[in-house]
Amino acid sequence: MNIKAILFGGAQIESFTANLGLCVLRAYVGLTLAFTHGFGKIPPAERFIQGTGRMGFPAPEFFSWAAGLSEFGGGILLALGLLTRPSSFFVGITMLVAAVIRHANDPYSTKERALMFLAVAVAFMLIGAGKYSVDSRIRGEGQQVSPTI
Repeated sequence: MNIKAILFGGAQIESFTANLGLCVLRAYVGLTLAFTHGFGKIPPAERFIQGTGRMGFPAPEFFSWAAGLSEFGGGILLALGLLTRPSSFFVGITMLVAAVIRHANDPYSTKERALMFLAVAVAFMLIGAGKYSVDSRIRGEGQQVSPTI
């Protein structure tokens, strides 16, 4: 597998409605993640940094920035369908930490949001962005090839 496939790859889905569904889901989840979760963490507040330290992370300021950028930047990239698989990976790791470490002692109803974002991130890591995405344009899908004379 080459680097272009890793960064911009995705399943070849021919169905218009399936690709449209992926686009709508990607845009909604990405923008929701970016602006309701990540935006307030850039730059990370001292309380967030302290909470990251209490979870046992070394260099809590670094990991607070990583979480905030993963949620905000990863959400924007997911919404655009740009670097979908790598950004989904980082979003997934961040949501896994949120669900199993940050909310370890919380009821399922509190963990549910992080687990939902994790499930969507895993799906986009496996499927890719779909046809209506920047990744698809970079791969060259949908471009008409003129016959040479």
